[in-house]
Amino acid sequence: MATRSAPILNRYLLGLLIRPLLLSIGVVLVALLLERLLRLFDLVAASDNALDAVLLMILNLVPHYLGLALPAAFFASIFMVVARLSDDNELDALLASGRSIAETARPFLGVAILLSLFSLYLYGFLQPYSRYRYHQVSYDALHAGWNARAQENIFADAGRGFVLTADQVDGTGRGLTGVFIRRIGDTGEEEVTTAQSGTLQPTADGKTLLLELETGQIVREQADHQLLKVRFKHGTLNEHFSPDAPPFRARGDSERELTSVELWRELHQSAPPLPPPQLAGELQARLVRALSLPLLPLLAVPLGMSAKRGRRAPSVIVACLMLLALHHGVQLGESLAETGRVPVIPAVWTPLILFGGLSAWLFRGSLKTPGDNPITRAVAAMEGALGGINLRRRKPKKGA
Repeated sequence: MATRSAPILNRYLLGLLIRPLLLSIGVVLVALLLERLLRLFDLVAASDNALDAVLLMILNLVPHYLGLALPAAFFASIFMVVARLSDDNELDALLASGRSIAETARPFLGVAILLSLFSLYLYGFLQPYSRYRYHQVSYDALHAGWNARAQENIFADAGRGFVLTADQVDGTGRGLTGVFIRRIGDTGEEEVTTAQSGTLQPTADGKTLLLELETGQIVREQADHQLLKVRFKHGTLNEHFSPDAPPFRARGDSERELTSVELWRELHQSAPPLPPPQLAGELQARLVRALSLPLLPLLAVPLGMSAKRGRRAPSVIVACLMLLALHHGVQLGESLAETGRVPVIPAVWTPLILFGGLSAWLFRGSLKTPGDNPITRAVAAMEGALGGINLRRRKPKKGA
């Protein structure tokens, strides 16, 4: 009888899981994206297409925040489903019908495996491309101020190390007042030019621009680190400014912009472009984050069952601490591995092994006595001890 009803019960449990899972992911994503939204508007406020740039950056942030939200949302959804079953006595009915705790957790484990496979694709392919695309859109938005027209009090990158700004700009965008120019040379020397006014004039072919300056000075750092100051009444900056912003760099400047296949390929090169510990740490961290999802049902099911006994708050606190410890432990291990102080495998995988061992211990402890686990027993012992202390304090003295 229990065998025939198993598919029906599995579909019922999955139906209860889907709605809170989607709701939790949506709420966490919206909260994280709204927090970033205001900063993005401040970042690209000077751009002519600020709204389009912000929407594109938000879209490219979704894979990053989805990777953060998925474990927490999945745990919270399982916890809410099991707590609801426990509150409505449905869990007691399932156990009375011969269905064990392990069989009840089986559909959740199936969803966890599917989410783990999706996370391998999310961390290994979607996030690297979206991370690069986010920086590219941000770069284009910040450099959109240089379109052969300056904007007041906005630093515009004019290419080849030149940064240009002006206190006042006329309607054409090429008549400048209070000009400030900073240039970084190929060898790192710095040159600062200021002028009372300036004009961007097209060259004879009309393809580039020259900056004509009036009444200013040039401060240049020389090879011996001495400063050279030159004053002028009229001058033309000997540079041809292109109306187009300089192109953005190619993908792969950071190991986080490389896909998992690219990380694996570069790790096996004789001379990888990035340090091998960084490549290995990033690759192993992605695997650990993806493989942590199948462990969440082992933690959420016993803690959710204990909610009926009034232990919901301690269970939630313990779960949050464990998830935070896993997240920051993986980050710490990745950082230690990248420095080369600790081997990559122990540094990155130790937090997952500890998290998995503790989750399995809690799950196994609840198999014999559902709803009872080491956390509920510890909380009950603490409440009993505190109750005994209060009772002794209230007990009247014999003399009284």
